[in-house]
Amino acid sequence: MDTISFEDLGLDEQTLAAVEAKGFENPTPIQILAVPRLLNGDANIIAKARTGTGKTAAFALPLVQTIREDKGRVQALILTPTRELALQVCKEIQSFTDGKFPRLAAVYGGQFMGEQTRALRRGAEIVVGTPGRIKDHIERGSLKLEHIDYFILDEADEMLDMGFIEDIEAIFGKANPESRILLFSTMPPPILKIAAAFMGDYEIVEEEERPEEPILTEQIYWFVRESEKIEALVRMIDISPDFYGLVFTQTKADADAVSRLLDERGYEAAALHGDIPQSQREKILARFRSKKTRILVATDVAARGIDIEGLTHVVNYALPFDGPTYVHRIGRTGRAGAKGLAFTLVRPEERRKLEFLKQFVRKAIKGEMRAQPIPSVEEVLNAKRERLFAELEQNIQNLGTSAPDEDSPAAAAVETAAKSAAPFAALAEKLCAGRDAHTVLAAVLSSFLGEKLNPARYGNITPYKAPKAAGRSGTNAPRAARAGFQHGDFRRGGFSDGNQMRLYVGLGRKDGFNARDVADYFSSLLNIPQRLVDRIDVGPSFSLVSLPHKAGRDVLDRSRRDKNLPHMHIDVKEGGSFEKEGRKDSFGGGMQRVPKRFLSVKKVFEQVARISIFEKRCTAIKVFEKSVDTIAPCPYTFAHE
Repeated sequence: MDTISFEDLGLDEQTLAAVEAKGFENPTPIQILAVPRLLNGDANIIAKARTGTGKTAAFALPLVQTIREDKGRVQALILTPTRELALQVCKEIQSFTDGKFPRLAAVYGGQFMGEQTRALRRGAEIVVGTPGRIKDHIERGSLKLEHIDYFILDEADEMLDMGFIEDIEAIFGKANPESRILLFSTMPPPILKIAAAFMGDYEIVEEEERPEEPILTEQIYWFVRESEKIEALVRMIDISPDFYGLVFTQTKADADAVSRLLDERGYEAAALHGDIPQSQREKILARFRSKKTRILVATDVAARGIDIEGLTHVVNYALPFDGPTYVHRIGRTGRAGAKGLAFTLVRPEERRKLEFLKQFVRKAIKGEMRAQPIPSVEEVLNAKRERLFAELEQNIQNLGTSAPDEDSPAAAAVETAAKSAAPFAALAEKLCAGRDAHTVLAAVLSSFLGEKLNPARYGNITPYKAPKAAGRSGTNAPRAARAGFQHGDFRRGGFSDGNQMRLYVGLGRKDGFNARDVADYFSSLLNIPQRLVDRIDVGPSFSLVSLPHKAGRDVLDRSRRDKNLPHMHIDVKEGGSFEKEGRKDSFGGGMQRVPKRFLSVKKVFEQVARISIFEKRCTAIKVFEKSVDTIAPCPYTFAHE
């Protein structure tokens, strides 16, 4: 059977050049099925495609080829279930363009709304986003879909599982009814209901059914604190025979840091991410493929499309954002009938996120993630000792063995052992002269293996114990739960205590954030445990959060320098309580009654002057006026060093 090429699919020279630059050789089955249909303007399509089958390129290539001019409107909308996938899809499509058209915009919860609005105003032919944020932009009038040509749902089944059905229906109602609709999904029954409601005539395309291969990758997770992750990784490497693996991190900075820490401890490791020049990346991959480097620390984006044979391990240094990413990562080992191991390092505060991931794994690949205790230093040393001694014993046996068949592998091993030992024969005789051979051998082993088997190479890992179930009072619940990760703690009052800073953050429910999302956001942004992100109150358009002083000062400084971060300032207001002066909770809506005690502008500046004199740490003061004569409720805000 003749191999089908990308040229056979109807792609023009410009698009083919982009495909070649990406290093793609032959189209995948889903690309063969979808690309010609999209280029020919056929009916609406439901494409049954699994993660990792090249489905993004299946709709990206036709879009890039057909959208090559500015028509003054959005021409294609792509919905994804998560912000991470939105960014990934956006980057994938961008990689096929010439840098001019089509222009892309990614809109999703967790990013400053104003920045996204400005990007849409500048002009974008293709918009990629999550349902909630797309709906917000439609309601604000910053995104219009009345004239789009393509409406694409990527991972449609997952969006349904996440409860986006109402948002999707609302977006469909605002979109051009004549637009081409494409659904990429594993096709559960609810997908067909959407098709019947919105798609009219449609065609289902899917790959030929393949026999389900057994899952040969063993999935293990360790509970470990963030500060002890590198120690856990080192123990994992040392206890594993012939470790040859990929270590996945969430960020480029993490990839560099982990690679550097491994290198400092004597391990051949290299980092791979988007900031590394292409020529250097090729050299790194070449060394890794030849096993000169046995540990590759990479981000998901950098590792996409990399197919390395013989991997023994895949390590999730940080918990992946979503289930498909996890499945894609661990699928890189356990291939071709060989067994593989997938290790995931989980912070104690990520237990809830882990449970969602375990459910996804059971559903998606019929696999099971198992908890396992981290091996002790003695267990690691015993494993290393056994491997080293077994290798020595085999070499010694080879020296006293004769292989009659000169062409046999045994004969080659004997010859290699003899050649490697020959230069040391004279030295051995000299060292043993007049000495006990056992004592000499012990000294030699200590000299060359002592450092490898030294317990001081390893640090401490504090054993983690799962929290007890909460009683009636809830005092035994994890601190994260008591701090309001689900419902928020609506107490307020400037600083929560002398060691914390209370911040206003321009992220709220309209941005797709709940209390747990806010905790995740600051934990990832500042690289601090979630337990330090305390007293989280989430409103419609903003949140209040308490952080340690050092972390608070750091994030305030970063928010001033990085315009992509949401607005933040120290929350210092008179009264410090929602209940004071009869005011309603800010999160409950309603107008705040002006306090009986008014402050004139003159008096406010007098107070500010006194603060500037007596509080030397005060460096910035911003006064918000509601009128010439009054300010209600005394909303001057200042920031400390």
